Amino acid sequence: MASSCLLFHAHCSAHKPSKFSSPSFDHFKSTLSSAFKPFLKEVQQVPLRIDVGVKNTSLKLVDAFVDSVFEFFGQPLLPSQSNFAPVDESKEGVRVTDIEGKIPDDFAEGVYIRNGPNPFFGALTSTSSMFGSSSNTWVEGDGMLHALYFCRGPDGSWTVVYKNRYVETETLKLEKQRNKPLFLPALEGDSPAVLSAYFFNMLRFGKVNKDMSNTNIFEHAGKLYSIAENYVPQEINILTLQTLSDWDINGAWTRPFCSHPKKAPGSGELVIMGVDATKPFVEVGVISDSVQWFKVKPNCTFHLFNCFEDGHEVVVWGCRALDSVIPGPDKGKNKFDWFSRKFRPIKSSEGSIDDQVSEEQLIFPRPYEWRLNKQTGDVKEKNLTGTEFSMDFPFINEAFIGLQNNYGYCQIRDSIASSASGMAKYGGLAKLYFGEQSPESNLRENQGLIKVEYHMLEKNTFCSGDAFVPKDGGVDEDDGWVITFVHNEDTNTSQVLVIEAKSFTSKPVAEITLPYRVPYGFHGAFRPMPLENEMLTIVNSSSIY
Repeated sequence: MASSCLLFHAHCSAHKPSKFSSPSFDHFKSTLSSAFKPFLKEVQQVPLRIDVGVKNTSLKLVDAFVDSVFEFFGQPLLPSQSNFAPVDESKEGVRVTDIEGKIPDDFAEGVYIRNGPNPFFGALTSTSSMFGSSSNTWVEGDGMLHALYFCRGPDGSWTVVYKNRYVETETLKLEKQRNKPLFLPALEGDSPAVLSAYFFNMLRFGKVNKDMSNTNIFEHAGKLYSIAENYVPQEINILTLQTLSDWDINGAWTRPFCSHPKKAPGSGELVIMGVDATKPFVEVGVISDSVQWFKVKPNCTFHLFNCFEDGHEVVVWGCRALDSVIPGPDKGKNKFDWFSRKFRPIKSSEGSIDDQVSEEQLIFPRPYEWRLNKQTGDVKEKNLTGTEFSMDFPFINEAFIGLQNNYGYCQIRDSIASSASGMAKYGGLAKLYFGEQSPESNLRENQGLIKVEYHMLEKNTFCSGDAFVPKDGGVDEDDGWVITFVHNEDTNTSQVLVIEAKSFTSKPVAEITLPYRVPYGFHGAFRPMPLENEMLTIVNSSSIY
């Protein structure tokens, strides 16, 4: 393997090309995929040991080759994509005083925190080279945590503080040290460019993609962790948002870590899963005895509400689509057109039958139920909602994870705005009543569907990172509030809304206007904790470290 790497270096030009059109180079590009296959197969089977095959001098030559051949440039954003642009890091906390309405007296003191992509160098990157072009996809971008701290004083008054901070992964530290993007985009683009990115990233850094840590945050054993699907979690100081260290469970976990680990009911153990491109393709942690597999209809489901046992059946509720929202290398070359087509509504605003689009032609996740019979292996499946709205990013009252629950919540995609911008935007929230039929279930097309309530946002206002906040001393499952980050694109204003779960369609009980713009992101969480004695640490965290 080492000799083939050195041979490749010797035959490549070190001059940045302007444009290549010679037949010999076109032939080289067309055969590059075949040439890389033996190497890629070997890389997948054997850990890459750069220290044995390639000396430091050779690595410097590789860096010089990459710098001379690959041109990095930022991906431009359309005006309709403006709130996907990154923001500056604040680190220090800023007190928030612009609050319309009232934070409820029995609202839990604690931290509302959301993760999301915030490219450090100002934009998602693309590269151009003799191999073609490749680009970061929308799920990439360095992770940034946005936190809102709710502190209740002795007199019952509330102090609210906002701050944000990057998740300092080892790969982000390396890029900051060199003050430039280092990882070649390896997810979408021309096949030779994607393969060369795969090759050079593995050769230089020992991994195909940088560690993003931009998808979710979760708590375990009193500690907070940031996570994405392609690496292990990073432990975070919840008060300062400082990144403390990688968490590989004391060396016991050596593969990617799922973004949505769940706590086992009763024991509090963390159930985790790791998916990789090499065998074993899936590993599950913390579960004893065995894993039982079920055959279900083909689908793409990123997010689950909950799962629990009901007699001999395991009930799984999730947001199911028929196609993936990650387009893959070739389709990503014209991704605006691709997403614009895939995000269309099933029915036009006029509702004409002639204007309807088949669900198979779209990325249209909606709530779905699987019932998996552990005794017979049989599977029963059905949609829980109709085709009026696409829904995703589900969440529940976390006290009911792994237990039978009555309510679920999720974001409602604005299909028209999403199609127009080529980026997913969510213009409302839904509350699902799993145990109640839809009031219109007597209609043939609505048979078997469940009751849903909607909380729609103002025009051109979109949400992300929602969470459920249980009421102090609450009795019912929906005693509490839904909290969400929102952004109004007309006023360029970001807020956090607090919505009474039992009066879900009513106006928010509190609208907290933030001092900075918060870009759209992914998942959020609320962590109840006393903060009265921690305000100095929260506000002045950057001076502590």
